[in-house]
Amino acid sequence: MLHISIIGTAGVPACYGGFESLVDNLLDYTPENVEYTVFCSAKKYDKKLDTYKGAKLVYLDMDANGKDSILYDYKSMKMSLNADIMLILGVSGCMFLRKIRKHFCGKIITNIDGLEWRRDKWNFLAKKVLKYSEQQAVKYSDIIIGDNLGITNYVKQTYNTNAVLIAYGSDHVNKVTDDSLYEKYPFCRENYAVTVCRIEPENNIHLILEAFSQTDYPLVMAGNFDHSEYGKTLQHKYSAFKNIHLLNPIYDSHIINWLRGNAGLYVHGHSAGGTNPSLVEAMNLGLPVLAFDCVYNRATTENSCYYWQTSDELLSLLKTSSTKLSETGQKLSEIASRLYTWQHIAGQYNNLY
Repeated sequence: MLHISIIGTAGVPACYGGFESLVDNLLDYTPENVEYTVFCSAKKYDKKLDTYKGAKLVYLDMDANGKDSILYDYKSMKMSLNADIMLILGVSGCMFLRKIRKHFCGKIITNIDGLEWRRDKWNFLAKKVLKYSEQQAVKYSDIIIGDNLGITNYVKQTYNTNAVLIAYGSDHVNKVTDDSLYEKYPFCRENYAVTVCRIEPENNIHLILEAFSQTDYPLVMAGNFDHSEYGKTLQHKYSAFKNIHLLNPIYDSHIINWLRGNAGLYVHGHSAGGTNPSLVEAMNLGLPVLAFDCVYNRATTENSCYYWQTSDELLSLLKTSSTKLSETGQKLSEIASRLYTWQHIAGQYNNLY
């Protein structure tokens, strides 16, 4: 029996982001010879389960994200010294891997996520710390996972190390039919574009809103606008436009999948990171996608959608014919069914064990 500790997420059942959804779905395909322990943030869960989908849950009274994630991950590692494998998701605590290696005889698999140190939201010192943690992750892990061809190529070029390419699944998302929701979201009765993301500069929210402010095309955007001055400024500037509907974060999967699945277009502005969960989920829904032009998005979509880098370019793409957009949605749906199913993703992880 292989005892595997999963380190670096807020926990399961998934209630936060991409890594949490990854773990939640991995547990559906647990091999008979594997026992998982998943470390969870007690601050995220009012109801604390002992087990979930056969995995043992261990709660730490700490935040799993932000600066606290470093000690959260380190404590999880220290409590996993008797495991056969540590599956580490993200590099926050990897600055301590050299120390952990002195006491741990098992194997370490690390998914380095999306080159976190490059993200605009971090200050200079935070970027330095995250870059160092990435270096330590590559040096002291037995296997490095990159979720995108752009990430694996970066690891090869930067560290002369081969990383294993494993993306994210998307088939947990399905279209929802619920006419009652039109009462709350009447603007969704007409054809509209949708964007669901964190409101951060690297996601180019300002460019998306600027483009839609120059057209009558309806845009529904859900995100944490009140989380930063960047978001508050954009909300104040663009909420007055009749075709732009800015919503607070929606954590109800039924509602968010209804909003996405009934849209005619998905606009994806992410410029950092690797394979983004919201992008592959839109692909699974068969939505035409207008994506920011960067190596990660091109790799995820196999160069099969429309790309932009400026608000003017995005504005021009909004004039694309419905026939061409429909053809793009069909192509992206085929890619998602081939590459981004959880059975396929879980099988890749299971093969690594």
